[in-house]
Amino acid sequence: MANDVLVLGAGVIGLTTAVCLAEEGHRVRVWAERPPGRTTSAVASGLWGPGTTPRDLAWSRVTFAEFSELADDPASGLHFERGLQVSSSWSEPPSWVHDFVDVDMCAPDELPDGMLFGFWCTAPLIDLPRYLRYLTDRLAAQNVEIEQRTVRDLAEAAAAAPVVVNCTGVAAGKLAADDAVQPVRGQHVIVRNPGLADFYVEIGGECEWAGFFPHGDRLILGGVRQRGEWSLDPDPEVAEQILRRCIAVEPKLAGAEVIGHEVGLRPGRTEARLDEERIDGSRVVHNYGHNGLGVSLSWGSAREVAEMLAD
Repeated sequence: MANDVLVLGAGVIGLTTAVCLAEEGHRVRVWAERPPGRTTSAVASGLWGPGTTPRDLAWSRVTFAEFSELADDPASGLHFERGLQVSSSWSEPPSWVHDFVDVDMCAPDELPDGMLFGFWCTAPLIDLPRYLRYLTDRLAAQNVEIEQRTVRDLAEAAAAAPVVVNCTGVAAGKLAADDAVQPVRGQHVIVRNPGLADFYVEIGGECEWAGFFPHGDRLILGGVRQRGEWSLDPDPEVAEQILRRCIAVEPKLAGAEVIGHEVGLRPGRTEARLDEERIDGSRVVHNYGHNGLGVSLSWGSAREVAEMLAD
């Protein structure tokens, strides 16, 4: 049954959900305070990773399957790359390690200093600015435009459509009166790629780590998790620390030209929220709180929203 659906938010969760619904025949509109290129999604590193709970793992597998198909389309910004994942806090590989492709465990003498285990794998890397444009183009093909608009409360959205899907990320804390949502600030240093083809990431760390992610001539360096921080201004000291950690892993980065700094606010929550309520007679579905796994869980949670609205 086709519905008139208003999707709130134009990050990767909102756009993916809108694409799923529009392509299944629903009449979709998108309202967003920020255009796709100015969302947190636009500054994500883009590395797909498996979820750690049963529900998130299932969602990430749906997303992996979708990404495997999209990688054949150059316009999507999807590319599979080889990379090294290591940890200084885990001594054993996690149960989800073989959700990656071509996994090769490292011998102890192959690990960087201070790391307890690591593995090489092949994984999807998503060039987010390109990918968000790709999703926007898919919406345009369904005659769906993104209207830049600030929604003050869900009653305002409910008055505009019989079905509302709330994909507003960290803003959902205020919009949905959800105290479980908090910002988890991230910051990246963007450098001109000095010729690195493989990605590198330290996993299992709580607040700061080293990671670099190649997207052609652009290399994204991370990273940090700063809970409760709302500032979108790059912190020069944090940037210097990111550079120092990454150079320690890969000396080629010492001479790399810095071409930008990016900051985003992950929608931190103990678990993503996917449920629904009635507001003034309208059906409001919540799909937010994916923390740092928005890209990885996007298609899985969007498909679940589509299944809910098919009832």
